[in-house]
Amino acid sequence: MHSFCLFFALLLLCDLCGFSLRSLRLKAFPVKLTIAWIGKTKNAAIQSLTDDYLKRLRQYAEAEGVSLKDEAALLKLCGRDGKAARRRLVLVDWRGKQLSSEEIAKFLGEHQDRNPTPLVFAIGPADGFSETTRQQADSTLSLGKMTIAHELARVLLLEQLYRGFTILKGHPYHLGH
Repeated sequence: MHSFCLFFALLLLCDLCGFSLRSLRLKAFPVKLTIAWIGKTKNAAIQSLTDDYLKRLRQYAEAEGVSLKDEAALLKLCGRDGKAARRRLVLVDWRGKQLSSEEIAKFLGEHQDRNPTPLVFAIGPADGFSETTRQQADSTLSLGKMTIAHELARVLLLEQLYRGFTILKGHPYHLGH
């Protein structure tokens, strides 16, 4: 109980002083990430890159990749059916907000510091997400204005998530070393 009270006193002090737990090299919650995509992977090279980046991400977070049959399965995974535990759903969609690598790192860091809810980043089917699914999302992220094949978008997202964590940890990967 004593350490529990100390932790929340530290959290309150950080908020009052404008510090984050990350700046003190502490983690409030381990980040749980699920990268979900609709449909089967057709290209072995894409699957290999997916596996590689998931392995890299596991150095920093509990990370898994899942292939789903359809959007209904995605919404069920995220607890939108009321039966499963709710997860924070971030859709990757061209209509979303564009973030720099540093802004992705900030998003991950703030989530890590303050939110125990698992994160699900979802890559849609080739024709994009339906309006219903977009309305169910907590946020929407765009990888840019260019049209990108959805399997390549998955790899790009995984690389940016990995880069975000390396930025948070001060790893030289982001600097190109």
